[in-house]
Amino acid sequence: MRQLNLDQLHTLVTIADLGTLAAAAQALHLAPPTVSLHVSELEARLGVSLLVRGPRRAQLTAAGQALVRRGRRLLADADAAVEQVRRIAQGREGKVRLGTSTGVVVHLLPQVLESLAQHRPGLDVELSILGSHDTLARLAAEKLELGIVALPVQPPPGVVLTPWRSDPMHAFVPAQWDDVPEVATPAWLAAQPLIANDAQALMHHQTARWFAQAGFHPRARIELNFTEAMKSLVAAGYGAAVLPLESPLQTTPDPRIRLLPLDPPLTRHLALAHPAPDSLDGPTREVLHALHTFVQPLNRVN
Repeated sequence: MRQLNLDQLHTLVTIADLGTLAAAAQALHLAPPTVSLHVSELEARLGVSLLVRGPRRAQLTAAGQALVRRGRRLLADADAAVEQVRRIAQGREGKVRLGTSTGVVVHLLPQVLESLAQHRPGLDVELSILGSHDTLARLAAEKLELGIVALPVQPPPGVVLTPWRSDPMHAFVPAQWDDVPEVATPAWLAAQPLIANDAQALMHHQTARWFAQAGFHPRARIELNFTEAMKSLVAAGYGAAVLPLESPLQTTPDPRIRLLPLDPPLTRHLALAHPAPDSLDGPTREVLHALHTFVQPLNRVN
């Protein structure tokens, strides 16, 4: 047996509601013969009579009543499916998987996520804490829809990088240290115990080049993947760290930490990583738009 035709089923339900084929034809903006054909084809498919056509009203048979009861639910489910597809296409509903670092999650994304929760409550942004290389690899494997990565980095085929923001790097040093200068030079920092990013992180290589250009190659006491853990160790007096100033709140950080500008200056650049714009689905476009919207407000710390 062929599948039920939802348009024909809708016609039968309308006849049941209005009582006559003529009234159903008028309500559905169909010609009366088309309404009769819908019922006849349904009956032929099911091999059973669904209507008893009287001089004034059409009466449902027992089989017709059963089909109308089930049909109402089928039509409601179909309408709900269509509406959900429309919401997803319009970016009002759906899940977007986004990969980035802990610092970005803690300091840069809360405002974006708050805005999305207010204006697009049907969107679910699933966050993964990843380094830039892992983020790009997962984007290429279609395991993420979006990423926020540090530059410079070479994107894999099919992934587009859009510059997002630039943050000045600072030396985060324990406030308890004595004889701390007003600015941190490579020579001064190289003589201090250091807390560094993991060797696989782009920021590790960026900081190492900053030292190397001044002729220094210091070894860190410890290397970590998580910037907030690094700051906790700085606050505990374990060592100094070179990290980006990602939030206005960091101008008044933990009182156990002192911020020093770097001399020469060093800047961390971030980019939004995503597939080609013409291949983005609605939810991904909405999250990407929200990230673009917050570029200027967030960059006011630069």
